[in-house]
Amino acid sequence: MFLVGLTGGIASGKSTVSSMLRELGCPIIDADVVARKVVEPHTPAYSRIVYHFGPAILLENGEIDRQKLGQLIFASEEKRKLLNSITHPEIHKAMLKEILFYFLRGYRYVVLDVPLLFETRRLTQFLNHTVVVYCDPATQLSRLMQRDGLTQEQAEQRVAAQMPLNEKRGLANHVIENSGSREDTHRQVLRLHTKLEDSMDFLLVRVIAIAATAGLSGILLYAAKILLS
Repeated sequence: MFLVGLTGGIASGKSTVSSMLRELGCPIIDADVVARKVVEPHTPAYSRIVYHFGPAILLENGEIDRQKLGQLIFASEEKRKLLNSITHPEIHKAMLKEILFYFLRGYRYVVLDVPLLFETRRLTQFLNHTVVVYCDPATQLSRLMQRDGLTQEQAEQRVAAQMPLNEKRGLANHVIENSGSREDTHRQVLRLHTKLEDSMDFLLVRVIAIAATAGLSGILLYAAKILLS
């Protein structure tokens, strides 16, 4: 099984593309969903977050108020880095468990939906393909203001806190241009899906894994290269 990294920027449409891929039958591991799980009450990450940011970030039921915490970290790069240092290791461990689950079920590949894929760079070395969902800056700002009810200043602050989409686009193997209509985006997703389905990367990865287990990695890797050439 090979891994595909999907990323984008705030309000660029990454969730839309992820949903389209899921509808096509692609296995998706959503880092945001995992992130919510690893900070549930009584988890190690939850305890560390409350310790560093204080009980003022909690809701009445004891859960973390994501909006209040978001306001804190978007206003301070130091606090944002602190939060990332707490949550990212726990997120990656949980994602690894899900990857192993899909591997054992025989999937060819799995899509990792990771907002900060290029910012952290902890996962990129394991990915065969990287995909960025891009939209032009004006569209991104407009969507964010409308979606979250933010002022232009608040929206600009949140966009500025992330790596520019232009920079991410330059780092990716594939780009989904999402400035236009949903139909246009869907056509691009279908083309990407076809490329991934037709890829033989999964075969090489499985041959290497089997060879390593059997202690015959050199011979089988050579055979796999001949087979895929």
